[in-house]
Amino acid sequence: FFFQASNPGQFENDSDVLWQRGHVPETIVCHGRVGINTDAPDEALVVCGNAKIMGRVMHPSDSRAKQNVREVDTNEQLRRITQMRLVEYDYKPEFASVMGIKNT
Repeated sequence: FFFQASNPGQFENDSDVLWQRGHVPETIVCHGRVGINTDAPDEALVVCGNAKIMGRVMHPSDSRAKQNVREVDTNEQLRRITQMRLVEYDYKPEFASVMGIKNT
């Protein structure tokens, strides 16, 4: 993507409506899906290739987002695990080819 800003918050391309300057300084907001190395993103952000992150990535499973972490009864948890349904699967060929997955 290449954007040429002519006026603050305005971009000259086919998707002018989707992009705007954010309320927080130095931010841009996209009202739609963003694809990097793909022209058919099926999620809010799809990166086909490697991503280099020079900061933190926060995820709901991140320990920094949790509190009151405590040990649980191991025997009870093992009993619950034995009730889980375990499966094997193959990716659909059309999904694997789009995602660059060779070993389906």
